[in-house]
Amino acid sequence: MLRKRHSQAEFFKFLTVMLVAALWVFPMSAPAETAGSVRSGTPLNIPEILEDQSSDPAVASFELFVQHGRTEFFSGLTTETLGYNGSYLGPILRVRRGQQVNVAVHNQLGQATTVHWHGMDIRGEADGGPHQPIMPGAVWEPSFNVDQPAATLWYHPHLHGTTGPQVYGGLAGLIFIEDEVSDRLNLPKEYGVNDIPLILQDRNFQSNGSFSYQVNMMGLVPGDTMLVNGTVNPYVEVNQEYVRLRILNGSNFENFLLQLSDGSSFYQIASDGGFLESPVVRDSLFISPGERVEVIVDFAAAADTEIALLAGGQPVLRFYVLDSAGFDSEIPETLASLPEIPAGEQLPTRVFELQSMGLRGTINGKAFDINRIDESVNQGEPEVWIIRNVRSMMRSSGHPFHIHGTQFRILSRNGSPPPLEERGFKDTVHVDPGEEVVIRVQFNHQGLYMYHCHMLEHEDYGMMGQFMVQ
Repeated sequence: MLRKRHSQAEFFKFLTVMLVAALWVFPMSAPAETAGSVRSGTPLNIPEILEDQSSDPAVASFELFVQHGRTEFFSGLTTETLGYNGSYLGPILRVRRGQQVNVAVHNQLGQATTVHWHGMDIRGEADGGPHQPIMPGAVWEPSFNVDQPAATLWYHPHLHGTTGPQVYGGLAGLIFIEDEVSDRLNLPKEYGVNDIPLILQDRNFQSNGSFSYQVNMMGLVPGDTMLVNGTVNPYVEVNQEYVRLRILNGSNFENFLLQLSDGSSFYQIASDGGFLESPVVRDSLFISPGERVEVIVDFAAAADTEIALLAGGQPVLRFYVLDSAGFDSEIPETLASLPEIPAGEQLPTRVFELQSMGLRGTINGKAFDINRIDESVNQGEPEVWIIRNVRSMMRSSGHPFHIHGTQFRILSRNGSPPPLEERGFKDTVHVDPGEEVVIRVQFNHQGLYMYHCHMLEHEDYGMMGQFMVQ
């Protein structure tokens, strides 16, 4: 009997080994959250990093081609689009502090355009505003020096009256500035793996796949389809590690409230102009058109294997968490040392009152006139700007106020110190109806620059002014 029982045990052990081997060779259908399973949606497009054509480490040289394209956002449907060096959006320009940057911009459109380096501390003639039009077939070759901290900036058209339609068609791209501080920090840095750019845009489409760009008396009609890096219903696979997300609100007109579907917190490490002094723990973040935010998500601590980034409570990007561990990065307690803002300064002060009535708006009661200089500013002298959003009889909206050619610091919001996430460098600040935001601003270069609402249709319809730095 003992021998018989021993034989049966060996037999069942043999069956178990064979069953495991069979499952390894012919696996059963895996659930969606396991590595290698079928994913819901479309792989997230990761923009290419544009090749630097210069062999000199002190110089970065790029070529941008502004062109028409055809993009398949939906299977079997083709959309007429615009792009830089491709059919939709553009490559990332990666530069370093201290470099001289040379760009040759070839306009292959049938209409004029510009390229504005949004967030760049730059002289006026290279800024790419409405005063630097690039005519069809022409080449614009700006050259400028990078003299600002590591940050995520972006570039887009800025020709007055057509900025909205050209951005809606696809003209936008990111700029990464790196420096000794970003080199030293052990942050996630593997591009496309744990350092991922996210350009958020809302769009409307017609039944044939073409864009439906609709402007009415209240503004731009909100899009019913979200794009992330030009991808509809995207997903991305991530390892169990810290993942850095560089987020741009690239929408023409809409604000986004972002959260994670599992309710977990994340760490904000940077705003428009670069690193904060220390990470700020956030459960959600509000981002208006033109603003950038950098956050780190700890996917090693995730309880779920599928987590969605939500905008307004709706999923816009799914993260599938793999079984594998990632790189050994960290979230430092201190990120950067920001200059102190002197207390009790008596600085020249200007007031900017924003007022809109639906699609149209004014700043200090004036609509934009390209032949009028609204303000004159002294180079290198700090000033205080008070930005007020004046309520109107019609439905008022918040306004993202953007200033060209500089990065500023927020001194107060409605008389109180700004929240921690707004204490870094900024170039765009959202001002709700009835709010007052006070900033400290300084311009390091001479030239003609713009300030405006970054709801692009407000800008196109006159909610913009210009100032001369001399």
